[in-house]
Amino acid sequence: MPPLGAADNASLYSQSSAPSVGGKSIYPRGPGFSLDTFSSKDFIVKDFIESLSDGTTVPNRRSGGDAQAFDPKPYIRTFEHGLSRLDALSEERESHESELASAVRRAEAQHRQNCSTLQRKLDQTLESFNNLETRLDSSITTGGGGGNGYNHTGPSYSSALEIGERLEELDRQKRRAEDAKVLIRCWQDVSERGDLTYLEDVRRMGGGEGKVKCAQIARQLLKISNNIGSGSSLRHQQQQQANGSSGSKTPNGDGSPLEPRQQRGNMRTNEIIEKFLERLEKDLLEQFEDRRRQHNDTGMRECATALYDFSEGSSVIARYVNQHEFFLERSHMITEEVSEDNESWDRLADPDSEPPGIEPSLQSLVDEVKLILQEESFTIKQVFPFHEQVLVTFIQRVFQQSIQQRLELVLEKATSVSPIAFLRSLQSARTYIGSMVEDLKSHGLTEHPDPTSSQASACLDQQLEDLFVPYFAGSSYIECEKRSLEELYGSLLFKFTLYHSKRRKTPTTYLGTLGQKGRELLASARDNYIDHLDSSDLPQLQKTILLRVAGIKDADTKNKADIEVTEEDGKLSLPVAKRMLKWLAEAVGRGLELSGGSDTPKDVAALLRLLLVHLGEIYLDTALDAANETAEYLSNPKTEPDLAHIPDTQTCISILALLTSISHKVLLPLCASNLTITRETTKTLNTHLTRFEDKISTIRTRTIDSTLTWTSKLLQKQQRADFRPKDDTALTSGIESLQTPTCASIFTFLTRVHAVLQKESEGKNAEILFTELAVGFRSLLLEHLKKFQVNQAGGLMVSKDITKYCELLRGWPLAREVLPSLEVLVEVGNIFVIGPDALKERLRGGTALAGGGTGSSGNDKSGAGTAGGQGGGTGAAATWDRKELRPYIARREDVGTVGVQSALNSL
Repeated sequence: MPPLGAADNASLYSQSSAPSVGGKSIYPRGPGFSLDTFSSKDFIVKDFIESLSDGTTVPNRRSGGDAQAFDPKPYIRTFEHGLSRLDALSEERESHESELASAVRRAEAQHRQNCSTLQRKLDQTLESFNNLETRLDSSITTGGGGGNGYNHTGPSYSSALEIGERLEELDRQKRRAEDAKVLIRCWQDVSERGDLTYLEDVRRMGGGEGKVKCAQIARQLLKISNNIGSGSSLRHQQQQQANGSSGSKTPNGDGSPLEPRQQRGNMRTNEIIEKFLERLEKDLLEQFEDRRRQHNDTGMRECATALYDFSEGSSVIARYVNQHEFFLERSHMITEEVSEDNESWDRLADPDSEPPGIEPSLQSLVDEVKLILQEESFTIKQVFPFHEQVLVTFIQRVFQQSIQQRLELVLEKATSVSPIAFLRSLQSARTYIGSMVEDLKSHGLTEHPDPTSSQASACLDQQLEDLFVPYFAGSSYIECEKRSLEELYGSLLFKFTLYHSKRRKTPTTYLGTLGQKGRELLASARDNYIDHLDSSDLPQLQKTILLRVAGIKDADTKNKADIEVTEEDGKLSLPVAKRMLKWLAEAVGRGLELSGGSDTPKDVAALLRLLLVHLGEIYLDTALDAANETAEYLSNPKTEPDLAHIPDTQTCISILALLTSISHKVLLPLCASNLTITRETTKTLNTHLTRFEDKISTIRTRTIDSTLTWTSKLLQKQQRADFRPKDDTALTSGIESLQTPTCASIFTFLTRVHAVLQKESEGKNAEILFTELAVGFRSLLLEHLKKFQVNQAGGLMVSKDITKYCELLRGWPLAREVLPSLEVLVEVGNIFVIGPDALKERLRGGTALAGGGTGSSGNDKSGAGTAGGQGGGTGAAATWDRKELRPYIARREDVGTVGVQSALNSL
């Protein structure tokens, strides 16, 4: 073992001199580190020192491996080794730093040199530019032309223009020469070797622009080949004609003619070029699809531009439209079943309900089409240089494949429901799709925000028109409208016609026979209607609606005779007529919106004729005939007439007023564009109105006659003793009762008649009716007073009866010129009351009696009290002739006395 001092002074800078046991050092190796250790961001001095002293405890050989408390030698050797390593790294770092500093100095020197060179070149360029600008300015200003100092016609300027044009021409010639060179090279390849190697290389590596160039060259080659082939064929024909005339042939080596062999070569060349074009088109289409999936609008535009030269872009347009996600992902929306919402279809088929609008699935499709067209138009404009053509094709496909198919499904479903459901669905669809078209026009599509171009607008209008052409061909639309109205009118009037067909009346006249035939016709119409309801072809929902309109139950149709009707079912109803007119107005408005145009007059005339048949002939005519029969029966009544037919007459007048108003204000103006149809329709309408008015007039006349006839029968019940009471008891009783029993019964009857007529008539009609009745009653009363002898006490009864009658008549709405004529009755009553002297004085004084401003009715047999003649009237100024009072004076009981005779002699 060496001495301790030697061990202490031993060098520790080399690990190889350290003692070892069994090939291993008895001291731990020094830590290894480099410059990177100190350049790390995580370097900490304290941690570094601690790492140096890790594992430095050395086992004591004498103690069998037990560790001493502290041995400084391992630490000394470790730190010495660390210091030596740090010195080496410091030298290495200084060397590297010197090299970097030298490199920086060289780079700075090179940078300064480059900047100096660039500055010098920039100065030279600016100086050259300024010199050129100065020369141009000097050349332009030479010649002194123009007040502004410029002369663009100077020699230098002209030379500059000529040089520029010449350079452009040379550039064009150069490009043409290059294109010709490429074309000749490709032609030689395809005609001699049968391939297009150059074009194939350009197609594979040239990108979009290269493929466009390939397409142009290939089409030029194809054109050259076709021209050569046509020229060769022409020369061959000329050669054959020449050989045929000279009898000689021109063989081609093996005896075959030269021209046919050239033709076969040209055909092969054409096939090669055409196949290349097909491959090129296919590649471009695939590239277009790739760019589309990548949403690369620029790449798509390059491909579309190249493909436009292939049949004007039809292939790329078809690919773009056919592969659009709208047609691929939404195909199920087009063919899925139509909604089975029974409530909506019930509202659609109910003529009295407001239609629910467009069918939901069709509405959803139209809304989506609108959104797709607005969004896709932007893409189309970005991708296609010929965007108008693509947009038109896309619009056609959307309308013809999507909207049309869905529309057909919806209308087929509506047809299976009822005619009115079909018509309403057609109207709502036409309105909604038309609104979408107008929105697209205002949006502008590819021209957004400006309105659409004329071509796109025309396409939208045409597609909208084509959608609905099948439903308006010929007269199919108006026939559907008529069929719908006929079914609804037949249902609405079913109970009415059934009631009148059950009325039993044996015809006794020709008109009665015609009425019987009409009832038979109504019965036949009823049976046909029931058979139609029982038909298996009638949809269940339509049958339900028709039964609801008719007011009958499904079970009632099993037995026609069991259908119950009431008297109310046989009366005219203003709400029923309004419903009929409302349905007609809906049909007319729908026709104007859907069909319109030159067919409007004809369609409106057809609907008006249908209305006149159902509302006029079936409804009004039947009711008026029934009222006429009732009035005829009451013309010679055996009992007091009840006037039950009067309400129907007044309702008929109100319905006729509505019919006249809607015809003259709405329907006839719509026919004005066709004079022939207007004239015929007006004639038909006037014929019906005249017939209705004549029947109403007949009913009124018979009503007045029956009233006056019954009044006459009541007057005949007047007792002679009523106006010649023989004792004071009878006189007192008459005075206390204020009128005779006959007067009371007539007053009661006419009061009831007035109440009925006033309730069912108004205005001028009521005035005319009551005036005729009042004049007729006045004539009856005047004639009645000529039949009774009147004593002095009876004169008071006559006066009170007349006063009661006048009170009744003055409460009627009479014409003003008739009111003074009532005073005639008062004057006649006074004749029986005043004494002989007063009578003589009254007659001698020529007191005028207010005369009949209106003539009497036909019931006035004698013409008494009808100053001015029958049917006429001279107004309030008319007076009676005094001689006309003689018959009434002669009925005084004291007519034989000297005073009364003296009065008569004065007449």
